[in-house]
Amino acid sequence: MQKLAIISSHPIQYYAPWYKYLAHLGNIEIKVFYLWDFGIKKTIDVNFQQAIQWDIPLLDGYDYEFVANVSKNPGTHHFWGLQNPSLVAQVAAYNPDVVLLMVYNYASIYRFLVAWNRDKIPLIFRGDSHRLIDNKGIKSWARRQFISLIYRHFAACLYVGKANYDYFRYHGVSRNKLFFSPHSVDNERFIAQAATAKLQAEVWKQELGIPQNHAVIIFVGKFELKKRPLDLLDAFLQAGLTDVSLLFVGAGNLEENLKQKAAGNPNIYFAPFQNQSLIPRAYAVADLLVLPSYGEGETWGLVVNEAMCLGLPIIVSSHVGCTQDLVHPYHNGLVFEAGNVSALAKSLSEAFQDRKRLKSWGEKSMSIISNYSYNQTTQGLIQAIQYLI
Repeated sequence: MQKLAIISSHPIQYYAPWYKYLAHLGNIEIKVFYLWDFGIKKTIDVNFQQAIQWDIPLLDGYDYEFVANVSKNPGTHHFWGLQNPSLVAQVAAYNPDVVLLMVYNYASIYRFLVAWNRDKIPLIFRGDSHRLIDNKGIKSWARRQFISLIYRHFAACLYVGKANYDYFRYHGVSRNKLFFSPHSVDNERFIAQAATAKLQAEVWKQELGIPQNHAVIIFVGKFELKKRPLDLLDAFLQAGLTDVSLLFVGAGNLEENLKQKAAGNPNIYFAPFQNQSLIPRAYAVADLLVLPSYGEGETWGLVVNEAMCLGLPIIVSSHVGCTQDLVHPYHNGLVFEAGNVSALAKSLSEAFQDRKRLKSWGEKSMSIISNYSYNQTTQGLIQAIQYLI
């Protein structure tokens, strides 16, 4: 049985169930090394602008170890937020056959890459960056050279989707070192909760004050610039849809701007941040999810995975990393040019032009997402380990 060490920034609600899944396979032994304790106790999230503590178990069912973080300002929002001097020693003490890194662009990881004997114990990297925006110029060239050098430290890389595959290839990773390990969420949990979530959603819709005969467009996430919630609000107003409400679920520094702009419109609603136990209800209240992100920051968009598990059709911008994999125009949703409010307004109008078709798009979403589960994610990892050992 191979021993796998996994280095992760902190307990993450999307990854922790996968680690549990890996631990229960029986053909691989894992230990996760966490560089920060965010998520398991109340900690301020700089983007949500409030204290967050996930309400699903993040440390159950697998072996883990916290590595002391000496950063004066711990977090993943800046380079120096993860500083863990004992990381190499703690991973080495586990004596793994392979090490999987889930992050790299932090001070601690660079020190690890320099100190680790990768000829003896190989490294795998799993990333999700993309180049959906084609930046040019000397800074872009220098960045490409630097990242290409970093990737030489890894004997194999796991890519989460088509845009991420292209990113690795652009930075010189050979095809034979790339293994498909798609971004996924705990599909089983979301699907199992669907029936209950729909019953809860009926009550919640009344509590929010949304008319029962209205269809609902939902935005779920941080109210921040890269997510472009204001684009969605403007597009909704421009589309002038009948019997349709817009629901923003989340928090962030754009919240006041959104509420000021929405003031006086009876069909725009707001709900606070929803923890993991309640998030299925949020999707169940909706008829369509929209993710209008702009820029390189939306490396994937796991809210799309979650919504598809609840049978929602999807509209995404062209800058969302999962677009090529999960959203197929006129099959389970639509894709619009990022930053183009008029194009988004047209997409909203097109989606609600045929309510029966919109529902069928949601059914196709469930079919597509079945191929983006922890099972498929694990297959790519095991293929990479077999390649190395």
